[in-house]
Amino acid sequence: MEKIETLEIDDKPKKKRRLKKWVKVTFSIFTGLIIVIAIIAIVLSFLLSGASTKSEVIDFTVDNGSSVYSVGKKLEKEGVIRSYIAYKTYVKVKNIKSYKAGVYRLDKSLKVKDIVSILTGNYYKENGIKITFKEGNTITSIAKEIAKNTKVKESEFYDKINDKTYIDELINKYWFLTDDIKNDNIYYALEGYLFPDTYTFTYDVTAEKIIETMLNQTNRVFNKYRSEFSSSSYSINEIVALSSVVEKEGIYDKDRKMIAGVFYNRLNANMPLGSDVTTYYANKIELGERDLTSSELNTYNPYNTRGPGMNGKLPVGAISNFGESSLKAVLNPDDNDYYYFVADKSGKTHFTKTYEEHQKIIKELKEANNWIEW
Repeated sequence: MEKIETLEIDDKPKKKRRLKKWVKVTFSIFTGLIIVIAIIAIVLSFLLSGASTKSEVIDFTVDNGSSVYSVGKKLEKEGVIRSYIAYKTYVKVKNIKSYKAGVYRLDKSLKVKDIVSILTGNYYKENGIKITFKEGNTITSIAKEIAKNTKVKESEFYDKINDKTYIDELINKYWFLTDDIKNDNIYYALEGYLFPDTYTFTYDVTAEKIIETMLNQTNRVFNKYRSEFSSSSYSINEIVALSSVVEKEGIYDKDRKMIAGVFYNRLNANMPLGSDVTTYYANKIELGERDLTSSELNTYNPYNTRGPGMNGKLPVGAISNFGESSLKAVLNPDDNDYYYFVADKSGKTHFTKTYEEHQKIIKELKEANNWIEW
């Protein structure tokens, strides 16, 4: 009997092919899910981000009994959030049940999580409000920053700093505040005395608290130079006024001592200080807003050191709130024989001894297109 050979079929390759196919399909599905999730996350992140890329503060009212959802619809309507649906998803996930009734100052650049945190009263408890007042800021810009970041309105801040009774109280409290700041020609008694720095406040901080926090910092800085204040032939208010001008005129710290030296030389020679920045302040024009007119330059104003009757005189008060480097420069100026200076577009300051040299530098800067024009 013949032996019948049986043919064994190896199905391992088929199994391998099926396994590979399954792996590919699974990987494709998994990859697709990741992509979908990533897209959803990106979209949701965008919808939960600030409604505006620029800072824009509004007063937003939460009425008694308002649900978190009705508030959300109102937030969307007023342009504070991008999407009510994204907001609704967020408050559900975070299990937000209610908000505190009241009027809130909300910035449209805030994320939804920060807005919700503000409305629940937790944001400022945890973080406080950080406000940075830059060196050279004026009372006007300080008032704007305060109104933008706290419940204190500009009008409230001005009411406080213009309150003569309150100013008297501060004069009695702080050694560096004198009756000189009560001069009727001074625009703001505390100009120059609110030290520029980064401060942390609560949202419901008062104007008085802000002012005295800043004055306390001024006290800490000024105390380091108390002996220099005492030995100077100039009053505290005059030193503060000159420091504020040096702050505005000096671009770099290294130049400020030289600039202070120039100003002292001019004062000692009974020359006008001749500083354009004082004229801008005198006319309540922002520095660089536009060129000054001949009338503005030549009209008497106790702030305007370019005007008539200002030979050998400082402005009646400060024109900005200056940093420590400007104060140090005024208290310890460079001993030089310069009477003029001008800065070019690069920030370099050119010092000269005579008016003719000064005019020559200006001409050269203009020809080289290196002259600063507002």
